[in-house]
Amino acid sequence: MDPRPETRPEPPHQEQLRLPWSKTSRIFPRVVIRPLQSFLRTEAAGGILLLIAAAAALAWANLWPGSYDAVWHTELTARLGRWTLTEDLQHWVNDALMAIFFFIVGLEIKRELVSGELRDPRSAALPAFGALGGMVLPAALFLAFTFGGPGARGWGIPMATDIAFAVGVVAILGRHLPSSIRVFLLALAIVDDIGAILVIAIFYSTGISWAALGAATGLLALIVVLQRAQVRHIAVYVVLGSGVWLAVFVSGVHATIAGVVLGLLTPARPFQRPNIVSREARRVAGETEDDPELADRDAHHWLGLAAMARETISPLARLQHALHPWTSYVIVPLFALANAGVNLGGGAIGDALTSGITLGIVAGLVVGKIAGISFFAWVATRFGLARLPADARWVEVVGVSAVAGIGFTVSLFIAGLAFSEAELLAEAKVGILAGSIVAGSVGGLLLWLGRRRAYSMPAD
Repeated sequence: MDPRPETRPEPPHQEQLRLPWSKTSRIFPRVVIRPLQSFLRTEAAGGILLLIAAAAALAWANLWPGSYDAVWHTELTARLGRWTLTEDLQHWVNDALMAIFFFIVGLEIKRELVSGELRDPRSAALPAFGALGGMVLPAALFLAFTFGGPGARGWGIPMATDIAFAVGVVAILGRHLPSSIRVFLLALAIVDDIGAILVIAIFYSTGISWAALGAATGLLALIVVLQRAQVRHIAVYVVLGSGVWLAVFVSGVHATIAGVVLGLLTPARPFQRPNIVSREARRVAGETEDDPELADRDAHHWLGLAAMARETISPLARLQHALHPWTSYVIVPLFALANAGVNLGGGAIGDALTSGITLGIVAGLVVGKIAGISFFAWVATRFGLARLPADARWVEVVGVSAVAGIGFTVSLFIAGLAFSEAELLAEAKVGILAGSIVAGSVGGLLLWLGRRRAYSMPAD
């Protein structure tokens, strides 16, 4: 018998997944790229970039006012044969790019209705009642300051809640707050968005062209038919969706409404079940030859499998994942840069301090949101129509009500629809900026004090 110990053959070397450059251990990805990616994944990132863009717009409009106006009023023409569409850069941002933002809003509404907080009527009751109060009372307060004057048309401005800013404030305090408070704020903002969309569609649309609106309706019906026929190629829907946007733009209804409707029509269920695709992946892996010398020999099998794997995620989730970074980090900051610039010189501050528009917006965003959301939520719980979020207290509900007064993006959007006069629009912008800052500060302070008090209370 051989006394030498038995030696086993070395296992074959296993190749590892090849990492992209940004995930390697090189200095630049490790020191710059990955920390930046980590920041952009935080919920506060969108709000911070929005704040930077707004500050940049204010600085630009006050230091170089001629340059600011010249850039954003530069005309850009889209031409197709004899057909042309000419708008200045500001309107291209507001009418075209913001349609993508509202498309994402439509996707979020659809998701909440299908599988989120708004699916359960009992859970949806509190944010729904709160949002109703947060729209009615701010509008009423604004009208109290402007009734009978030229500024009364802006009553929809203080009804809005800016999700990016509001969620950013809550995210900063996130580790001190129950998760139910964040869910309550998101549901509240979604219902608020539904109200703002209805207000824009009904009250801020002018000169309706029923022929163009009929064409938009026909294209939407065609999209539904194609969905029922299991047509899944996204290019088809991009072309039809662009046609819907153009028809709504021509119709006199604000073009961003097309984005919302298209978002609501997006399927929220995946086309394939994961276990079926997993079974197919094992079959394809077993039938293909893993030989570097025969690269792409079975590419058609793997391309088909990749397409099938993609369909295990719903179109809604895929589009949100693909477009959310563009809306949060490009489109909305660009909108702020194009719209938040107001020249505060030449007595603009003094005029704003005595303007019913400015005072009405500040009162609506600060007092109206806090009182309206809190009171309506209290009434709903008092009569058993809703219940407080788990682990939440009334001080946190009031804090969230204040944070909901940050109406920046949608408020600026509605202000642009309500006022064509430069003086009235400037007064509205000052009110939006001041009201949003005060509301965010008050809300953040209330939430911080509420949690600090909760942690300092002795345990039972």
